[in-house]
Amino acid sequence: MAVTINASTSTGLVQSADTSGIIELQNNGTTKLTVNSSGATIPTAIVTTLSDGTNSTSATNPIRGSAKAWVNFDGTLSGTITPRASYNVTSVTKNSTGKYTIVFTTAFADANYCASGYADSPTIQPIFLGVQAVPSTGSSFQIGCINYTASAFVDATFICVSFFR
Repeated sequence: MAVTINASTSTGLVQSADTSGIIELQNNGTTKLTVNSSGATIPTAIVTTLSDGTNSTSATNPIRGSAKAWVNFDGTLSGTITPRASYNVTSVTKNSTGKYTIVFTTAFADANYCASGYADSPTIQPIFLGVQAVPSTGSSFQIGCINYTASAFVDATFICVSFFR
C-alpha cells in the first residue's frame, strides 16, 4: 500500500493511500521524498552540513574544492579527440602539433578559473603543459605541450587537465 502524507498550508496534514507500495512526503502537493522498493529519492535537497558521523564540514567546501571539469586524452590523435575519460568536457580538438582546445559542456561564468595539468609521452622528454597565448573563455580553454629542451610543440600521449573555480 502506498501512503502519501501532505503538509498543506490550507488543509493541514492530509494522508491518502493506494496499493502501489510507495511512500511520499509532500509539502503543499509537491513531493519532497519518495520511498519505494528501489530506495529513497529526494528531488532537490538543500544541504548545509555534510557529516560521516565523526567529521563534518560546510557543504560549500566540497562544492568549491571539487574540479568543475577535467579531461584525460591522447594528444597524438588528430582532429576531434575522444577523451579516455572526462567530466563536463564536450570536446577536445587538436588545432596543430601540440596545441589543443578543450570545450566545456557547462561553461564557467567567466574566465576566472584555474587550470592544472600534466602531459607525458614515453618517447619525448621533458614536456611542459601550458596555456596558449589565446585568452581563455568561460566556454573553452587552449593548451599547448612543449618539449622545452627543443623549444618545440609536441604531441603528448597522456594529457590530463583539471579546472577549478
